[in-house]
Formats: sequence, structure tokens, C-alpha cells
Amino acid sequence: MSYLAPSEFVTKMVDAGESKIFMSTRDTVIRAYMAGAILALAAWFAVTINVNTGQPLIGALLFPVGFVMLYLLGFDLLTGVFVLSPLALIDKRPGVTLSGVLRNWGLVFVGNFAGAFTVAFMMAFVTTFGFTQAPDKVGAAIGNIGEGRTLGYAAHGAAGMATLFMRGMLCNWMVSTGVVGAMISTSVSGKVIAMWMPILVFFYMVFEHSVVNMFLFPSGLMLHAKFSIMDYLIWNEIPTVLGNLVGGLAFTGMTLYATHVMTLPKRLADKAPKPRVAA
Repeated sequence: MSYLAPSEFVTKMVDAGESKIFMSTRDTVIRAYMAGAILALAAWFAVTINVNTGQPLIGALLFPVGFVMLYLLGFDLLTGVFVLSPLALIDKRPGVTLSGVLRNWGLVFVGNFAGAFTVAFMMAFVTTFGFTQAPDKVGAAIGNIGEGRTLGYAAHGAAGMATLFMRGMLCNWMVSTGVVGAMISTSVSGKVIAMWMPILVFFYMVFEHSVVNMFLFPSGLMLHAKFSIMDYLIWNEIPTVLGNLVGGLAFTGMTLYATHVMTLPKRLADKAPKPRVAA
């Protein structure tokens, strides 16, 4: 499957982060918009499977198809750039600045939200026949997700907030591993397998993904679920974004970089011929 050694694909991660920072505003937003839309479609697809089969594992097994499609097409998720862009800054690539990293994150957030919101509107329209009737079973299930994962956390106060943040961390540990999976192989089949596995784990374990939530919660609000925009922002989206950032960077980006790039010069020096000492 044309597997690349860790030192090779981690260098590709840094290269990818650098290229995203220098990408034009137009291209960044377009790619983020399409990524948000495709991931939202995959979430809608997975919830539909869960409702129709009653088997969440089947939905989790098939949800990664959206993630695979968007990364094979070269689109960008916020969870991915949280990991890749800072590596270019840490690696001290020429011209890379903190403001450039923050600009990239901001543009990708906006694009992801716009794409996910577009699909949220389409889903709400379709499941209510143009808002002329109550939502069907799938629409009702999506509305219930929004309530459970805002008011449900709020009911536990600080412990609920900590749980939400930790689920966000765990989510991007897996999702960013899927992003790296796209770089592990040079063949399509290898990329697909490497991406599929961690995304399956994240979805079945019901971890919190900021971009998926950009679809689920606006959908619920359009379908008159019993939570507010402030509930969504405070008791889901903002803590999830922060958890995604910390989890992805700490458990995937920095660990891989620290062990496969930062130690590379030392390993090369250790392998170099030792100079002979004159007798």
C-alpha cells in the first residue's frame, strides 16, 4: 500500500501546514466550505442509518465515507488545520507567523460553518417538506441530539463543561489521526483504510466534533428543538472547538513532531562516522 515511514509523513504534515498558511483567502474558504458541507452530509447520512436500522455501529462504520471524500478532494476541516498549521510555526518555516496561523484557523472556521449550515438548511427543508409539517423521524432525531448535547451538559454544571471539553479532546485525537492517515500512504486504498479506522472510533464513541456540530445544532434550531443559540455556543461549540484544538495538537501533532522530526538531527549525528582519534 506504499506505506511511508513516520519521519516522511510527519515532514509532509509540516509541509501541508505551511502551504495552508500561505493559501489565498479565496481557496481557503472554498475548500473549507466544501469540507463542512460534505462532512454535514455524512452526518445526516449516518443519523439516517441509525434511525432506520436502530444500529449505531452501522452508522459509525459508514460515516467515514464523508471524511474520506473531502480529504481525497483536498478540502480542509478546522480539526485538521488545528494540527497542521501550528507545526509550520513550531518548525520555524520562513514567513510563517502566529497571525498567519490564526488567519488560517479563522477562515477555515467560517468556511466550515457556512458549508455545514447550508446542508443543515437543506436537511431541515427536506425533512419538513419545506417547513410545512413536523420533521420526520430523522429530523426529530437530529433535534433530540441538539438538546441532549447542550442542555444535557448544562445540567451537570462545571462537570458537564469538563466532560464536553474532554470529549472534544478525544474527538480530535482520533480525527487528526485520520488527517495524518491521508499522508501515510501514496495509494488511494492505503489512504482510505488509514483514514477510516480512527474516524469510525470517534463517531461511534460520540465524541464532540466542532464541524459536525456546526450541522447538528443549527439543524436542531431550525426544527424548533428546545435549546437556544446561546446554549449551543456556550454548552457545545466553543468548548468543543477548544477541546479539538488541545486534543489534536497535544496527542497527534506535537507527539509525532517531537519524536519523528525534533530528534532527527540527533539520530543522523549518531549514525555519522565517528572521527578517528590519533594515537
